[in-house]
Amino acid sequence: MTLKSSAGDGSALEWTKSSYSTNDGPVCVEVAATPGTVHVRDTKDICLPHLGFAPAAWGDFVGYASKV
Repeated sequence: MTLKSSAGDGSALEWTKSSYSTNDGPVCVEVAATPGTVHVRDTKDICLPHLGFAPAAWGDFVGYASKV
């Protein structure tokens, strides 16, 4: 998997999505990391509210998800 920056949407966050995410493929998410929060949003509808996770919680999730 590689990461690529998403097209600018005017937000102050720099969103990144997986190379597995396509315009016609399955639903995917984008992430934006700040020092205290990892933000997650729906790639298909970026206007919806996004979720925020503590970096440690996000790291635990990614570690678990990569094993599945």
